[in-house]
Amino acid sequence: MSKPRIKTYDRIVQASLALFNEHGERSITTNHIAAHLEISPGNLYYHFRNKEEIVYQIFLLYRGFITERLTLPPDRDMNVTDLVNYLDTAFEAMWRFRFMFYDLPGLMARNPQMQAGYHQFVNDELTSLLEGHFKEFIRLGLLTMALEDIEPLSVNIWLIVKFWFAFEQTARPNEPINEASSHRGVHQVLALLKPYVSAEFMPAFRTLLSRHPGPLSAPR
Repeated sequence: MSKPRIKTYDRIVQASLALFNEHGERSITTNHIAAHLEISPGNLYYHFRNKEEIVYQIFLLYRGFITERLTLPPDRDMNVTDLVNYLDTAFEAMWRFRFMFYDLPGLMARNPQMQAGYHQFVNDELTSLLEGHFKEFIRLGLLTMALEDIEPLSVNIWLIVKFWFAFEQTARPNEPINEASSHRGVHQVLALLKPYVSAEFMPAFRTLLSRHPGPLSAPR
């Protein structure tokens, strides 16, 4: 049985994501995308009026990925493994959609629709998700912290996640962004969480921390 053909609309989005990740969004035009797919520019414009619409659709894929993977499990209590898995999800999403994080302010400045969607996602959906996670970890005794500490810690974590690859590019200009970069990012976030991990769960936390090696030396 033959595989179903991917619709041209979806092929454009997938090819655009790959090209943006490899070459950067600013250097790729709709003509590049059409040529890569071996379709006419007119065929591309039949589905998307401009490149900004394609970028926005990719952002919606990113938002859907994050929302699905960070949703609280409905049928069981959370555990220490969930804590790290959620961080893995954040950095996996950054890797899959890494072009968005190379110059996120500039990307949003060129794309008002994405800017509005991004701010709505972060300020409403993501903030609520993170707050719910922290409250559940506190309730289960995995973390020991005051409720008023949740918001500033969430902001600090989001700052690291949001700008980690940009930091890596600056700190290690001769090294490509790769899986090790993501591991260092997860390690950095875990370092923020470590003071709040309860003594009971510290052994498990240390085991999970060892899965994500940090920098062997301070970057220069």
